[in-house]
Amino acid sequence: MADNARAKKLADLIREVVAEKLHRGIKDPRLGTHVTVTDTRVTGDLREATVFYTVYGDEEDRKAAAAGLESAKGVLRSAVGAAAGVKHTPSLTFVADALPENAKTIDEALARAKAADEEVRKASSGAAYAGEADPYRKPGESDEDEDGDA
Repeated sequence: MADNARAKKLADLIREVVAEKLHRGIKDPRLGTHVTVTDTRVTGDLREATVFYTVYGDEEDRKAAAAGLESAKGVLRSAVGAAAGVKHTPSLTFVADALPENAKTIDEALARAKAADEEVRKASSGAAYAGEADPYRKPGESDEDEDGDA
């Protein structure tokens, strides 16, 4: 069993090699500058690697990039094996990263919160206090109930 530091180093190496190979080594028009490698994770036994990626474009571009990555999987694994110098080159699995969708959801939630804050601000712009402006007693002030008449 390999330690986590070694798995992390191998994951970083795989991310760099795959990104560089996608950018310069593979001539597939479905890939190229549209694909960005976001993260890589390697199992503890260094046998399998999961490569997370995002694609700039619409749904059709994402499907084309997924097909391009599956067809280039052997070339990419060979490049990783040559760079890593390990006894067993990990098998590569490509997973589309959910990061853009999560970011979009967060942006929409922030926009809704900003709109709700703006509505509250508009509603409270002409409002007055329900009681006095300062509801706290100050030293030296007396109250009618403090006479002991209770």
